[in-house]
Amino acid sequence: MTEKSFPLWTEFFGRKSEKHFRLGVLLTSAMLAVGGAFSSLRPAHAQWAVYDGANHVQNVLIAARTLQQIDNQITSLANQAQMLVNQAKNLATLPLSTLSTLQSTISQTTALLAQAQNIAYSVQSVEQQYQQSYTSVSSGMSDSALFSQAQTRWQNSVGGFEDALKLQARVVGNIPSDSSAMTQLVSASQTSTGALQAAQAGNQLLALQSRQLSDIQAELAANGRASALERARNAATEAESEAQYQHFSQYNAYSPTSVSMFGSSGN
Repeated sequence: MTEKSFPLWTEFFGRKSEKHFRLGVLLTSAMLAVGGAFSSLRPAHAQWAVYDGANHVQNVLIAARTLQQIDNQITSLANQAQMLVNQAKNLATLPLSTLSTLQSTISQTTALLAQAQNIAYSVQSVEQQYQQSYTSVSSGMSDSALFSQAQTRWQNSVGGFEDALKLQARVVGNIPSDSSAMTQLVSASQTSTGALQAAQAGNQLLALQSRQLSDIQAELAANGRASALERARNAATEAESEAQYQHFSQYNAYSPTSVSMFGSSGN
């Protein structure tokens, strides 16, 4: 092969290589274009096949937190409902009431005190009766007047003791009803469903104790009245004895006279 023919071969092979290069570029471009076309024609759900673990974990955590918040809200609502139930129990009133019984007992005791004989439980009555029958005794009074006042004082003392005995019987008669009321109130307090019922039971127990104290006070007053009347009668009796002695001492002294005995006259 001559030097003249070498450039010919070089040109030939150069042209062949360039042609092949151009064909390769065209084929590559075509394949990319076809691939892009097919990729655009694929359905969208084909992309879901890709699994993202981090995203899945994040979604699970969000769902767990949401469930925890819902559970907390449910617990809070349950607590509020229980609080309302407890408030309703605390506001429930006590079905038991002993007020009418206590008022009736107090009325009976008051009626007995109002029935006090001769000298009533009144400052004005005491001053008037005491002045007339206990401090007005004097030596200038007649025997009949002294006797009348003594009779009045004795009746006052007897009436005072009778009044005290009646009141004592009334107080003793209240004991069974007081025991029954106390048992009911203590039971109601122990089985109360709320604070209001317990407080009402306690208040009624205090009212029962107050009524019992009023009975004791009335009994002490009746006993004191009877004792005071008797002491006043004793003091007035001493004054009456002094007045009777004064009456007796006002008569003339004894003077001897002749007495006839066995039908004889003379000494």
